Amino acid sequence: MQRRFIDYLIIALKGMAMGAADAVPGVSGGTIAFISGIYEELITSISNINFSVFKTLKKEGFKAFWKAINGSFLLALFLGIAISLLSVLKLAKYLLEEHPILIWSFFFGLIIASILFISKQINRWNAATIITGSVGAFIAYYITTLPPMGDTNSLPFLFFAGALAICAMILPGISGAFILVILGAYKTVSEAVNDIDLKKIIVFSLGAVFGLLAFSRVLKWLFKQYHDITLALLSGFILGSLNKVWPWKKVLSFRSNSKGLQVPLTQESISPFSFAKLNDVEHQLVFALILMLLGFLTIFILEKIGAKKTD
Repeated sequence: MQRRFIDYLIIALKGMAMGAADAVPGVSGGTIAFISGIYEELITSISNINFSVFKTLKKEGFKAFWKAINGSFLLALFLGIAISLLSVLKLAKYLLEEHPILIWSFFFGLIIASILFISKQINRWNAATIITGSVGAFIAYYITTLPPMGDTNSLPFLFFAGALAICAMILPGISGAFILVILGAYKTVSEAVNDIDLKKIIVFSLGAVFGLLAFSRVLKWLFKQYHDITLALLSGFILGSLNKVWPWKKVLSFRSNSKGLQVPLTQESISPFSFAKLNDVEHQLVFALILMLLGFLTIFILEKIGAKKTD
């Protein structure tokens, strides 16, 4: 596939959007990849990385190897993700702490539009796709209700957490960051990055690479053999994840973060009016609805960009 510099710049920007989404426990970078038109190319490119391409490197040289793994695409995308994680992470954290209702409202609108967009890609709705979508919604909803496990520093567990989180990260609707929270590894990984604990970072990264290479092959096969059913499952995942990003929450329990501050541990979704009454604050419903609409419209902008790329 022949691409210009501007094409790779757009791919990098999509990577930045994925990175920003992955930094938020509850939002999936896989959703952003799907609606921006690069999801299947991403899965195919990653799944193409195997022992045979290293034989290509040895026999035919670096240029043939780079082409075989779609290297320019992956480099632009992961560069965008890395830039975003390094630059947007603090902004996302600030917004979630200071303006949680408004930022979650934006994501809620974004995810609603994502469900509609992905559902449109299904060629034929039938009993199989409806049942699969329902099962996906139930699984995702159930995951959002799970209480987090206790924090752990075990290296084998960090490897497992990295593999599982990266699988969730490339699945639309399931947040890799939220999976880390549930596993009790989010705090450990965050502290390892902040403290530059190379042993923990390397073990976690190896788990992520293993999970990414293995799971991408499964997804590639599913798309090839069961395209509509796979899309229905992904739509269900996204639908079920709405419980996590509902803006108005009642805190059921707290935990101490790395700074010793009390932050919410388990929550349940409640109505805006119940939230206002419970906390004696404004429900911010009007502003929330505006941001939901902006999130919804953002998907159509990304869809147009993805459509132009396809054309």
